[in-house]
Amino acid sequence: MIALEEWRKAARSFTFAGNRIAYWAPDAPQAHKPWLLLIHGFPTSSWDWSALWLELEKHFNLAALDMLGFGLSDKPATIRYSILDQADLQEALLEHLGVSEAHLLVHDYGNTVGQELLARQNDRTLSFALKSLVFLNGGLFPEQHRARPIQKLGLSPLGPLIGMMMTREKLRKNFDEIFGPDTKASDAEIDGHWALINENNGRRVFHKLLEYIPERKVMRSRWVGALKNATVPLRLIDGGADPVSGRHLYDYYLTEVPNADAVLFKDIGHYPQTEAPARVLSAFFEFHRKLRTVPA
Repeated sequence: MIALEEWRKAARSFTFAGNRIAYWAPDAPQAHKPWLLLIHGFPTSSWDWSALWLELEKHFNLAALDMLGFGLSDKPATIRYSILDQADLQEALLEHLGVSEAHLLVHDYGNTVGQELLARQNDRTLSFALKSLVFLNGGLFPEQHRARPIQKLGLSPLGPLIGMMMTREKLRKNFDEIFGPDTKASDAEIDGHWALINENNGRRVFHKLLEYIPERKVMRSRWVGALKNATVPLRLIDGGADPVSGRHLYDYYLTEVPNADAVLFKDIGHYPQTEAPARVLSAFFEFHRKLRTVPA
């Protein structure tokens, strides 16, 4: 992975709805390279992509941001956090960069943002042309999402206390439970995630970010429908050892999505991009070779 301090130094920013948003993109995009937008998950940040970044940027102009409430971006305590607004934010970034078309690679919470962008593509209301979409582990189907105890507690009346009670040790425990048996996060990764969660007093909004779980249920028809009616190529790359969205999600995806294209890593957990970056890159590039996005 790219060291966190190096990642911090590379961050740029723009303003969205009065909030400072941290993002990463090339200073001088190369015209011959397509754009790839990467969307991170909960409760982490775009630093999740740093293990893939250097290889991906050989073939793509990369763009990623820390969503509202995450990482190095602002974390306002007075707003309602919605997937719809986070999707607006992704569109705003590409508009800021002058990007008219892009491929997507998304994870966890970012899967749901990706589904909303896909729905807008299907509706022909998206401000850029979505060319393809690759999902990593995440709650694509609300009925298949197996929320962790801390997520359930965060949505309860005790929710405001959860962030303040969170510790690095509890983060380690929760991550160990969702990672593969032989691919646990390093101490440096845990330290980095913990620092980014705490950035800008982030623990005070920790519970508010969890509103995406009930929002998925309310918006199920639109977001699952986006998968079933997709007008662009899709692929799922899934870590099967993940108790949240592992093998059970992979199996369900194969039955629910027409002409489903999915890859399963049986021994990998919820964060394939950091647990098995080389395998994720192989599956991702193989998909894009079929699309002729990257050289064969």
